[in-house]
Formats: sequence, C-alpha cells, structure tokens
Amino acid sequence: MRRDQLEHAIRTACQIIGHPEVIVVGSQSILGSFDETQLPPDATMSIEVDILPIADDNDETARLADVIEGIAGEFSPFEELHGFSIDGVDLSTSVLPDGWRDRLVKVRNANTAAPGGEPVFTGWCLDKEDLCVAKLCAFREKDQNFVAALIRAGMVDRKLIAERLGTVPVKDRAATERAAAWLEVL
Repeated sequence: MRRDQLEHAIRTACQIIGHPEVIVVGSQSILGSFDETQLPPDATMSIEVDILPIADDNDETARLADVIEGIAGEFSPFEELHGFSIDGVDLSTSVLPDGWRDRLVKVRNANTAAPGGEPVFTGWCLDKEDLCVAKLCAFREKDQNFVAALIRAGMVDRKLIAERLGTVPVKDRAATERAAAWLEVL
C-alpha cells in the first residue's frame, strides 16, 4: 500500500461515518511515519487499512466500524474499484501500550480532503513503536515479519518497543511476555 492510498482510506472512512477524524491501528499506520519508498516490502504488503472510529463508547465505535466495513470492507465494490479495503475495527482489536493516544501521528493534507476541498479530514496513525507492540502482541507470522523488517531496516527502536511492552494492560501479560521473549532473540 502507498501513502496516497492510506490518505484515500482516511478520507473515505470519515465520509462514510460523517466524522472529522479516525484512528488507523493496523500495519498501514506505519505510513503515517514513513512513505512507502522508505519502507521494506514486508511493511507495505497489506491491502487493507484498519480504521478505528472515534466515539464516546466501544458500542458506538463497533457500530461505526460495521458501517465502514459494510461499505468499503473486503470484497466490497470499493475494494474492487480501488484495490484496497477498509476494515472497521473497535477498541478490542489491538493491544496497545499505556499512553498510545498521546503519541498518535497526524495525517491531514489535501488528499484527506473532501472532493470540494473542505472539510479536510484527519487520520491519526499509531506511533511506529506502539504499532510494533500491537503487532507483537497479535503475534501472527505476518506480524513478526512486519516488526522484524522494521527493526532490521533500523526504522524502529527495539529497546523502546521492549519498554512499551511492559506498559500493556495486565490482562494481556501472556502476550507481552511472549513478544518480549521473541524480541530478545531476534
């Protein structure tokens, strides 16, 4: 996926739910910190963007996520036309470290604007190390490959990832311990 496609996804998701801002939580949030020309291939392989709507409670977030998914999700006419899909997610999708909201990376430019130029929508992408924490807690093979590629390319701070794993909520302790062990031997 390219940065302009991420921006398109942000604009589309905001237009679908009628909100000025959304949060990008999946692997493509790395495009908030780097463009695709800087990233290793394993970091841009996904053709889906995970969008977390911003709402007052998780029930409303889940409802809005379903609306996004229904219009622009996998196998939708949107995906057929643009070559990527938008997956609506809720707060239970990602395991994130303490303070992640304070480190979000803002994506807002002419490409996130409505066709008439206004309003200009905003996407908030996960900080690159917070994203790696989420990927390592999920711990699928593709997540491990994603984080390993970023570490090998020197694009994320391994020590900072390890520190932030220690701030994940206690209920996810088993996932963080597995992730920390993997990180040590990488």
